[in-house]
This record gives sequence, structure tokens and C-alpha cells, in this order.
Amino acid sequence: MTDEENPSTGPDETNEPVIRDKRRIDPETGDVREPKGAAAEADAPEGEPDLEHDLSEADQALLDQAATDLVAEMRSDMLRAQAELVNFRNRVERDRAANREAVIAEVIRSLLPALDDLARAEAHGDLTEGAPMTIVAQKLRGSFEKYGLAQVGEKGEPFDPAFHEAVVQLPNPDVTVNTIADVIEPGYVLGERLVRPAKVAVFVPAT
Repeated sequence: MTDEENPSTGPDETNEPVIRDKRRIDPETGDVREPKGAAAEADAPEGEPDLEHDLSEADQALLDQAATDLVAEMRSDMLRAQAELVNFRNRVERDRAANREAVIAEVIRSLLPALDDLARAEAHGDLTEGAPMTIVAQKLRGSFEKYGLAQVGEKGEPFDPAFHEAVVQLPNPDVTVNTIADVIEPGYVLGERLVRPAKVAVFVPAT
């Protein structure tokens, strides 16, 4: 068969060149050749679902509300924990102060007989100005006052069983309420803590 009889070899037909060079680097440009079909695979969609568009408006609203509720609950728990921590610290401070006051009160209670002796000596005129015992008495009282010790029980005051101990009751037509007639032994308080009640004689209304 001649070239004229073979249509596949006609002069007007152009055939694409077949590249049989399998080198990854193009020798002319120096670029890395992509494997056949790689570009197509890169452009192909991955097929992952679009959750934002797959969810209905009702489902999305439920998710939003659940997230809001969770944040509110976590915030409430945090505020509650902070409040409990503050209360715990305050309780510790109160207990510490109460324990300190109790220890001081016990020490002062043990020294009150000495203070009573000094008061009796002063009442009898045994403590003169500038005498050594007078100076000791002043220093002792100053130390007690420094810690907040205060005397309770004054003649003429209304009788208060929370701070006074009635040793003697004396009927008196001139009083309408129980009134301290005389202080036999003074009482003392440390802050709001009673260290020792005052022993007193009490006028009571005459019937």
C-alpha cells in the first residue's frame, strides 16, 4: 500500500508527541514534574461534609443554647468557688483571733488575784506615789489595758447577770430595778469575752 492509500499518514494530520522521559526534573527548565494525575487529585474535592450547612436551624439553635448554658454554669461554679474560698479565709482569721484572745484571757485570769491584792493595798493607802509597788501596779495595769482588758461592775449601775454575780441582795424601797449597791470584787472583760464576773451586793426593790 502507498502513502496515498494510507489515510493515517496524510500530510494534514498532526500527532501529539509522546513524552517517554520519566525523569522527575525537567532538564530544560529545572522544575519538578508532578506525577500524572497528581494535579487532578489535588483539585478534586475531599468529600468531607459541611456541618454548618448540614445542620438545620433548629439544631444550630440547640447547640448555641447548650454552649451558652455551659458557659453560664461554669461561671456560676467559679463564682461559688471564689465565695467559698473567701468565707474559708474569713473563718480561719476569726478562729485565729478567737484562739489568740482565749489564750490571753487565760493568762490574765491567772494574774487577777495579784491585781486584786494591788487594788486592796491601794485602797488601804499602802501604795504611795513613787513607791516600787506602786510602779509595779501601774505597769501591770498598763499591760492589761494594752491587751484590751476592761473592768466591769460599778456602784449604782443596773445589775446585769451576764457580767455581775450577786453575792448579797438588799431590799431597798428607793430602787425600781436591781442595782449594784457595792462592788466586792471587780469583774473584767477582754473585748467581748468575760474573764471574770464582778461580785457585787445588789439593791432589790422592796415589796
